[in-house]
Amino acid sequence: MTRQRQRAELLPQLAEVFRAHGYEGATLALMIEATGLGKGSLYNCFPGGKEEMAREVLAHLDAWFTAEIFAPLRDAEDPVRGIRAMFAAVDGYFRSGERVCLVGVVALGAARDLFADAVRSYFAAWIEALAASLRRRGDGKALARRKAEAAVLEIQGALVLTRALDDSGVFARALAAAEQRLLG
Repeated sequence: MTRQRQRAELLPQLAEVFRAHGYEGATLALMIEATGLGKGSLYNCFPGGKEEMAREVLAHLDAWFTAEIFAPLRDAEDPVRGIRAMFAAVDGYFRSGERVCLVGVVALGAARDLFADAVRSYFAAWIEALAASLRRRGDGKALARRKAEAAVLEIQGALVLTRALDDSGVFARALAAAEQRLLG
């Protein structure tokens, strides 16, 4: 197995460690446990250590969101279909609110500044892709931007509240309400 392929296969496991413990709490012991690799093998795959692992995880997540959410929002011939697809993909990715946002975890942690560009880029791309879809649907530029920001804010807030209340119904209701506001 090539090093690149092995790295790619490790990213989802490392992502869950960062998602559960934040950058600060993601210890080498937790990463070893999650991946099943020894310290030497893990550092052979990621010579830059924990920071390289986190950067690779964030890049992998960005690529997924770009392909599955941002591009369809920007490129769908029917903006309504693109927006509905976004909500379905978001629900699936976040496992109906049972999975916290890894970028949000990084954004709220002490390592925020270390990954500021990746965090900013993720949220800005999401807002812009959604706003572009809303503009194609007929909203003016400023209104589309406000609606897109509000929808992303509602999704992120719903993730936090779902976790705090241990109630996945919060996420389902928030997604349905945000979709209705955008398309209703």
